[in-house]
Amino acid sequence: MPRDPKGEKRPADVIGAAIVVGRIATGEISTFYVERQNLNMRMGMHRFTRLTNAFSKKLENHCHALALYFMFYNFCRIHKTLKVAPAMAAGVTDKLWSMEDIVALIDAQDERKSKARY
Repeated sequence: MPRDPKGEKRPADVIGAAIVVGRIATGEISTFYVERQNLNMRMGMHRFTRLTNAFSKKLENHCHALALYFMFYNFCRIHKTLKVAPAMAAGVTDKLWSMEDIVALIDAQDERKSKARY
C-alpha cells in the first residue's frame, strides 16, 4: 500500500476506471467492496481456499454452489451493519428467507423444467 508523507498507509491512487452509466464522483471509486466480497467468499466457502478438497469437478456444480452461497448471503443472513438481509434492505423481499424457502424455490424450478420437457 502507498504511504503518505507522514508514513501512514493510504489507499492507492485511481489510475483508471471503466465507463459507468450515470455520474460517479472519482473520489468514490474503490476496490474495497469487491475485495471485501472476495474475502467473504473465501471465508464462507472452502472451495475458494487454497489446498482444499472441497473443489468442484464440474463447472455446473461450481455455479450451483455459488448460486446457493449468494442466495443465502443476500436473502437468509442478517448483516450486522444493515440489521436486515441485503435483499430486504434493497426492497427485493419483505421477509427473511430460510433455507427451506430456497429449497422450495429450487424444487419449483425443477418441477417447471420437468413439465416443459413433456
